[in-house]
Amino acid sequence: ENKILVAQHPLLIVANQTATLVCNYKYNGTGKEFRASLHKGTDSSVEVCFISWNTTKISSNSSKEFNCQGDRGKDKVIFNLWNMNANQTDIYFCKIEVMYPPPYVYNEKSNGTVIHVKETPTQMQEAQSAIPLWILATVTGILAFYSMLITAVFINYWQKSKKNMFHQSDYMNMTPRHPPYQKNKGYPSYAPTRDYTAYRS
Repeated sequence: ENKILVAQHPLLIVANQTATLVCNYKYNGTGKEFRASLHKGTDSSVEVCFISWNTTKISSNSSKEFNCQGDRGKDKVIFNLWNMNANQTDIYFCKIEVMYPPPYVYNEKSNGTVIHVKETPTQMQEAQSAIPLWILATVTGILAFYSMLITAVFINYWQKSKKNMFHQSDYMNMTPRHPPYQKNKGYPSYAPTRDYTAYRS
């Protein structure tokens, strides 16, 4: 009985946007033309890429949403994916088909491989920059308003404190003083005499 058995690694962690998924298979028939494809999703609804080969040539193709290249080895098919993003995290299934000669044979659905694509720093920055502009404008407006309010309060407080300092200035002695050698010219006796000789050079 012609039968195809497929084995896949259950989990693949992608940290550098590049993944290599290996589909190991066993086939006990005598097929001459094969087709291997990689499918995405629990229902295998999305064909990511495929590779077909016979005794003389190999051809490979990829869907527009993926960067994928298939390669054939001994009892295995290797799918190389690159430029992957976090949105492509999903379960992937390998499908091996015998196209010729009849009868047409393909493998039963395997357990699949979960490809977990980690976000890169660039993708994280893009996610952060996706903050709506109206939120940024609102936050900026609130900060500007509070800055102006604090500045106005500070200026008002500074002006009040300056007026208080002016009204609470030191007492100045306004007692009239008379020059020396003129004590008998009508100056009151209580006025102290200022000595100017100390200031002469």
